[in-house]
Amino acid sequence: MRKATLYSFSLPMEAGIILRYQRLKTRDGFLVHLQENEQHGWGEISPLPEFSHETLEQAKNAAVTWLQQWCQNEQGLTVELEESEPPSVAFGISCALAELQGELPEEADYCKAPLCTGDPDDVILRLGNMTGQKMAKVKVGLYEAVRDGMVVDVLLEAVPELQLRLDANRSWTRIQADDFAKYVNPDYRQRIAFLEEPCKTCEESLAFARDTGIAIAWDESVREAGFTVEAQEGVAAIVIKPMLVGSIVRCRQLVADAHQAGLEAVISSSIETSFGLTQLARLAHWLTPDTLPGLDTLDLIQSQLIRGWPESPIPCVVLDDLDTVWSNECH
Repeated sequence: MRKATLYSFSLPMEAGIILRYQRLKTRDGFLVHLQENEQHGWGEISPLPEFSHETLEQAKNAAVTWLQQWCQNEQGLTVELEESEPPSVAFGISCALAELQGELPEEADYCKAPLCTGDPDDVILRLGNMTGQKMAKVKVGLYEAVRDGMVVDVLLEAVPELQLRLDANRSWTRIQADDFAKYVNPDYRQRIAFLEEPCKTCEESLAFARDTGIAIAWDESVREAGFTVEAQEGVAAIVIKPMLVGSIVRCRQLVADAHQAGLEAVISSSIETSFGLTQLARLAHWLTPDTLPGLDTLDLIQSQLIRGWPESPIPCVVLDDLDTVWSNECH
C-alpha cells in the first residue's frame, strides 16, 4: 500500500529579511510525506523567492504530478525523479524517498558556521562559545566594499584562529572587489577560506583571486546550466544549496566531482525551515563529514516546523497546524 500527502506551510520571517529585490515576510512551502506499507519518508519543498526558478505554484503542480504517478504505480516499482523536475521538488521528494528506503542516515552534523550580517562584535561573542574549529560566514556586498573589508579585517585580527567564509553574491565590480581587498591585511588573507563569487562575472572573480591571493568559491555558478566542476587557480570550493540544485543524487555527484578536483564541497542552506535544516545536517554528515556545513539560518524564521533543531528555544509548529494540499492512497 502506498500513500502520499502534501502539506503546505507559511511561517513568519524575522523582520528585515531582504532577498535581492524583495522583503521576505513568510517562508512558504510544502512538506511531502510518503508511506509504503510500514515505511515512512518526509521531505521539504520550499522554493526560495528571487533564487529558485520555479514558483510555489509550479512546485506544487510538479510535486502532485509526481506523487500521483508514484501512488498509481505498481507496488514495489520505483518512479524515477527526472532531471527536468524543479530543483526544490527533486530535492524534497528525493529526501522523502531516501528516508522511506532507509538511505538517509539519522546521524547529523548540527555544528554550523555562525552567520554575520551586521555587528562583528556579535559574531566574535558567538565564536568565543564555539568549541573546535572556529569558522564564521560573513555576508559582504550589502554595504560599501571598503566597509566590508574593514569588518573582515577586524574579525580576523580579533580572533587569530578564525577562518572566514565570505559571500558577495556577485555584487561587486572588479574595482569594488579590489577596494574590499585593500582593507584586508595581506597577512590575514590566507584565513579567508573562500569568498563566494565576488564579481559579476566568473572571469573577473578568477582574476581577483589570482591578483589578491584571496580564494574564491562557486555558488550561483553551480546552479547554472552547463556548469562543470574543475580545478582552477584560486578556486577553493563549491557551495551546494540542495533546494536550488536538485535531488540527492545530483548533490552527491557534485560532491564527488569537487573532491575529485581537489576542491571542498560545502552543503549550505536556502533559508529552509528547521525541518529542512535537520535533513541538510544529516546530508552534510553523510556526504561531507569533514566540512562544516553552512546552516546558520534557523533564527531567520520565527517558528520551527515539526522537527526542531536541537536545543533551539524557537516555538515549533506541529503537523495538525498544517493544511493538506493533496492526498492519495492506492492499494
